[in-house]
Amino acid sequence: MAHILIIDDEIEVGRFLTHLFEDKGHEVTHGVSGKEFDQLLTAQRFDLAFIDVRLPDRNGLDILRTLKAAQPHCQSVIMTGYSTVKMAVEAIQIGASDFIEKPFEDITEIERLTEQLIDTQLPSSHQDVLRIAKKLNCFIGNSPQMRQLFTLAYKFAQKNMTVLIQGETGTGKEVLAHFIHEASKRAKEPFVGINCGAISEHLLESELFGHTKGAFTGALKDRKGYFEVASKGTLFLDEIGEASSSVQVKLLRVLETGEYMKVGSEVTERTHTRLIAATHVHLHEAVKEKVFREDLLYRLDVIKLTIPPLRERIEDLPALIDFYFKQAKFPLTFSQEAMDILCDYDWPGNVRELVNVLKRTIALADGETTIVPPGFLPEKFFRRPVAVSTPIPLPSPSFENYVQAWQQQLLDVWNSTEETKLDEIQNKIKELESEAMKAFIMKSLKETLGNRKEAAKRLGISTRQLRYLLNERKK
Repeated sequence: MAHILIIDDEIEVGRFLTHLFEDKGHEVTHGVSGKEFDQLLTAQRFDLAFIDVRLPDRNGLDILRTLKAAQPHCQSVIMTGYSTVKMAVEAIQIGASDFIEKPFEDITEIERLTEQLIDTQLPSSHQDVLRIAKKLNCFIGNSPQMRQLFTLAYKFAQKNMTVLIQGETGTGKEVLAHFIHEASKRAKEPFVGINCGAISEHLLESELFGHTKGAFTGALKDRKGYFEVASKGTLFLDEIGEASSSVQVKLLRVLETGEYMKVGSEVTERTHTRLIAATHVHLHEAVKEKVFREDLLYRLDVIKLTIPPLRERIEDLPALIDFYFKQAKFPLTFSQEAMDILCDYDWPGNVRELVNVLKRTIALADGETTIVPPGFLPEKFFRRPVAVSTPIPLPSPSFENYVQAWQQQLLDVWNSTEETKLDEIQNKIKELESEAMKAFIMKSLKETLGNRKEAAKRLGISTRQLRYLLNERKK
């Protein structure tokens, strides 16, 4: 039996929870104000408290702080309505064990949560976080920021809410989104991801909502969109800030009503998809610049999780490196001197950049050594940083030589009497296409002194496509 405290000025809510918990054999005390809470706190000790965030005489978060200071052993659950759900994030950061939304929809979930918080023998949320992370081969680390982030993600995964993930490029936003899906009740349903910055405006609309046969040139048959494919699962929209205004309007409708129409159709479709959006830009600034809808941001920014950049949790770097080498099944370690260099680096590309460095290290080591010296690190780790407002990437000076060598290799194959493998020819053509795109982008950026907008205009593509191609080039 546990002693449960309920602080809520809604009498009916208090009576309902009292009957629910007393039927389970617990002792229940109900208070309706901050003043009553003060009196009860000094008179009794509690095992679990349910606290409403809005009371007539006090903020529920202030009551939570007082409770954690006076009775730190007491577990706590915040009760919140939709309009105050953002306070749940702050409540958990203060020390709340979890939160529930009002009006209550799933009574069995309240019962399960109550028993889990009372019974110390049941798996804790931290154990569940580690279990899911292990299943996904996801590294969390020991830094307080990442532990709290994944704890928050786990708690909010259980709720059917839209989540906005904020983080610099390469921090692992899709990894976190996948974790949320796996920790949710939708784990057995599809997880579908799409990068809004990598697809043209017209194609993005078709990819998200689907299209009918004949809707546009090339639409030879009806096609399902991602909202239909992921209808009972999770749809992850990476770089949501790159979505065009027309796509933003349609996304707003889906979030408000669950309804959408395929491109070329007038039939209303419904979806039950849970949306997780991510961005590396500050959407509030984008709203000010009138490139992102404020009403859409309001709908997306229900729960916001911010992933810290790698430079702010550098204490996790050695363990993260060890984790990757073990996953890759390469028995490598860095020498202390090399590790010191890595820890002093700023990591602008975050975890993605680190993974690229580790892949390069594995290729260079290739059985020669198990302890990696500083000489195996890329040259950038030994350069002194130069302060420039806009770095201008330079095209490779050997592009012309590359094209000449490529042409000669192809002619050699053409003139050869040996068997010709078409898949090898196809790979060489794809390689040329990739190198040519890189070279022309770098050339255009050099000629425009790093002005991406002007460079994109010269290349006949959008700034968004240019930015995406540059990011792809860094991988």
